[in-house]
Amino acid sequence: MEHTISVTAQAERKVTDTKSVPFGKVPTEHMFMAEYKNGQWHHAQVVPFHDLTLSPLTLCLHYGQTVFEGMKAFSMEDGSINVFRMDKHYDRFNKSLHRMCMPPVPEKLFINAIKELVSLDADWVPKDADGSLYIRPFMIATEDRIGVKVSDEYLFMVVCSPAFQYYTKPLRVKIETTFVRSAAGGTGAAKCGGNYGGAFYPTSLAREAGYDQVLWTDSVHNEFIEESGTMNAMFVIDNVLITPELSGTILDGVTRDSLLAIAREKGINVEVRQISYNELIDAFEAGRQVEAFGAGTAAVVAPIATIAIGHKEYNCYTEPDALMFRLQKELYDIRRGIVPDTHGWNNII
Repeated sequence: MEHTISVTAQAERKVTDTKSVPFGKVPTEHMFMAEYKNGQWHHAQVVPFHDLTLSPLTLCLHYGQTVFEGMKAFSMEDGSINVFRMDKHYDRFNKSLHRMCMPPVPEKLFINAIKELVSLDADWVPKDADGSLYIRPFMIATEDRIGVKVSDEYLFMVVCSPAFQYYTKPLRVKIETTFVRSAAGGTGAAKCGGNYGGAFYPTSLAREAGYDQVLWTDSVHNEFIEESGTMNAMFVIDNVLITPELSGTILDGVTRDSLLAIAREKGINVEVRQISYNELIDAFEAGRQVEAFGAGTAAVVAPIATIAIGHKEYNCYTEPDALMFRLQKELYDIRRGIVPDTHGWNNII
């Protein structure tokens, strides 16, 4: 089905200094909205950014049918705008929707919504080397009814906000062995709101203890590393890039996938497999060089300086020549058009 997107433009707000504003606090002028009712999508439109009005009975407020994505647009060397890996984000969005029993968004509607919105608010894409436009597609159940049921009505939206460096310094993290983020058969691979809400309490305990994030472990043995906060976890030991496999309990990260592809292209040894925190202890105790970092759309590459395992802290390698920074630069150069995009990842607006 073809979807016509109507556009209601408003006078542009002056783009002020957004670098000093916390991540996600300043929206652009416009947002995209589309309604799902009676088995079809209706009223696809780009409108001035405004607050929503929802009934207290709205199902998403009670039973957690909420799914979102995180994407970025970049200012390229030639002045054009690149929305990075739209197809991969679209595929993951619909997989999350399927897991949460929500209707799929048609591909053309998803792609055209983002193109229309980013084009209209193009002046908000930062020119700074460390800047980007963060794009947040999301969908919520909007049927007004108290009762445990799958909603028959939904709202699909896209909003944007200028973004800069998510973490300003290397992280201190702790291995989490009491609480779990996800279990086999659960929603760990879906980008749904409940996964994040359930992680807040253990993360807050870690912060009270002096750490920035946790490294989640599996729900069976509480030993094998899965994710770190809002990011996939990656390690470099003896020049081998190691990351946990996609077992259904962690998110299929777009940045993770991109870094793995770049590493393989550069001839770097890559291992996608289980990694126990005991393997990290053995490497640290043997004096081997260990890099650890988080990979995600918001953070891109977030170096980890310290990992606490039990009552002992270990220091990771975070010098400028670390492999993670070389991979980060290669990804940056692709997204900015400094080097050729041989993967077909860039979508030029």
